Amino acid sequence: MATFREMRVLEIVEDASLTTDQKIAELRKIESEARGLQRAASESPMGDDDGWQDDLRQVRLALDKLGAKEPRKGAASL
Repeated sequence: MATFREMRVLEIVEDASLTTDQKIAELRKIESEARGLQRAASESPMGDDDGWQDDLRQVRLALDKLGAKEPRKGAASL
């Protein structure tokens, strides 16, 4: 079963009213949020399988499909 985030990613990719740059920007927002939640989960006593890795993979695949370049990684990135 698809998660809400996976469904949102698909919705963005298939939205004909958005330009590619707009789609990439929206996907980057989701990616950033998922990374933040993943970091927070890694600092709490939650289980290892928090689901954020799968969501991040779906976002990354969608970004690759749109031809987005990997952002530069800084000291604070995972």
